[in-house]
Amino acid sequence: MKKLLFMSLFPFLSIFSCRGASCTDLDINAFQQKISDPMVAIIDVRSADEYTSGHLRGACNYDWFDPDFAAQIEAVFPKSVSLALYCRTGRRSTSAAAKLVKSGYTVYNMLGGYVAWAKAGKPVFYYDVETFVTDGGIPVQVSLIKHGSLALSVNGVSIQVDPVREYGDYTDYARYFPKADVILVTHEHQDHLDAGAIKALWGDRTRLIINQAGAEALGRGEVIANGGSLDLPGGIKLDVVPAYNTTPGREKFHPKGNGNGYVLTVDGFKIYIAGDTEDIPEMAEIKDVDLAFLPVNQPYTMTVEQCVNAVGMLNPKVLIPYHFSQTDISSLPMRLQQTKVLIRNMR
Repeated sequence: MKKLLFMSLFPFLSIFSCRGASCTDLDINAFQQKISDPMVAIIDVRSADEYTSGHLRGACNYDWFDPDFAAQIEAVFPKSVSLALYCRTGRRSTSAAAKLVKSGYTVYNMLGGYVAWAKAGKPVFYYDVETFVTDGGIPVQVSLIKHGSLALSVNGVSIQVDPVREYGDYTDYARYFPKADVILVTHEHQDHLDAGAIKALWGDRTRLIINQAGAEALGRGEVIANGGSLDLPGGIKLDVVPAYNTTPGREKFHPKGNGNGYVLTVDGFKIYIAGDTEDIPEMAEIKDVDLAFLPVNQPYTMTVEQCVNAVGMLNPKVLIPYHFSQTDISSLPMRLQQTKVLIRNMR
């Protein structure tokens, strides 16, 4: 009788645990609750094409069939960070979870995968997401929206940078993002300042940090000029740095003293969001950059050569070129071999 009882319980138990005590299977509702924890990193183990067609908000993409799958995970995520995995129907994520458990991770695996998630009408996301981890084990999610628009999520704090609805349904902020805790606007140009996007993201606790000209155009905002700093929720420090043109004849696009660049520091992890600027000398004063967003779009911002020079001053661990329009930036990874260059769809 005891043996029969054990056999009958086994299918039920397998719903809640997979191979090893550090891997737990969750249905879509329990998985949704689990990934609301900002200390859990969400990983989509499908192919890049599957990921692009729709994924969970906050999920970064590591293809299970990539021979370096485990090595790529271990290069980014310390064992102290819990991982939430899913694939199309659950088969690949189960295999990936078993492998990662053997490597020492705590893993949560979504039963039914993306198919079950979408069928249940759960929210689907389309922007690329990169996740970084601070030395203290805090995940930093960065959603790469378009052009100069970014969204960051860290310590449960939602930060939007230059939100713009220019791309129609693709940038429906009310649909794809929660209300912002902080909105950072670099300057007043229409591809960086959009009153409608700000309205869609506005909540009871939203703080709008903006330059003087932007505040005047919008009629509201907390003006912080170059050289200013303040503390944001979630233990995040914000420093405001210059952003301007230097090439003769192009100063009119972004005059010195008008626009803002932003440096965000959380748990020692430093993110530099340059705004619309060229390779200005003040960049040499920004030290220990982990992640840099640099615009490469002459005549308005940098040439490729200026971007290379800027990286030489900043020495970031990771560079994501953005705001690059039709500029050919394909040579940057080869020219910047000491920096990890991620080229994403940030035209």
